[in-house]
Amino acid sequence: SVSRGLGDVYKRQDTYAISEYQHWEETHCYLLCGTKRALLIDTGLGVANIKEVVDKLTMLPIFVVTTHVHWDHIGGHQYFENIGVHILEKDWISEKFPISLQQVKRNLTCRECQFPEEFDLEKYQLFQGDVQSTFSDGEIFNLGERTVQVVHTPGHSPGHLCFWEKDTGYLFTGDLVYKDILFAYYPSTDPEAYLNSLKKISFLPVKKVFPAHHSLDIQPEILFRMRKAFEQLEADGK
Repeated sequence: SVSRGLGDVYKRQDTYAISEYQHWEETHCYLLCGTKRALLIDTGLGVANIKEVVDKLTMLPIFVVTTHVHWDHIGGHQYFENIGVHILEKDWISEKFPISLQQVKRNLTCRECQFPEEFDLEKYQLFQGDVQSTFSDGEIFNLGERTVQVVHTPGHSPGHLCFWEKDTGYLFTGDLVYKDILFAYYPSTDPEAYLNSLKKISFLPVKKVFPAHHSLDIQPEILFRMRKAFEQLEADGK
């Protein structure tokens, strides 16, 4: 287990899930290590310093990529120097975050959680700052004997991304796919785009799904069940 409230860390072939199980959202971030650099997918809630955990796992240079610019995925961006987002959400992370700090704090504490002892809600701030990279669909990160591809999957948010590792069949799905209530009914979401994104990823030969929240016990068949459910909603005019 890992101290400072960041839950457990699991390793499989230089792939780590850093999980915040003591918060109701049960957020997962993923560290993918190559031979030359490492990719950190999201940085979680920001209620503790995730970099202290990452530094225990690798000495490689870290590039942080963002599945989407929501408060529970960019909380630890402040601890890193090399950050990238989809170009459609660059403004969200630099100056125009779509949710107020007050609402974020309400979301953070709306259910009983076990926060780290040093966490101070009054001092909690959203990450707002410059990013070093923007990218779009199809770009490939070479980590050294390991490549990961950007897959633009809007629906939950305009610039939402999944990350696809063809050689292992790993798909890191962010908030597009996980077991629980899925959000596609806010002003910044788009259920039609959500369905198109599900169609897009359902064609990939996925062997393992890595979601951003809740259970890690997810099989690829969930991609097809979700696509079918959205298609049924569309057929019903909903």
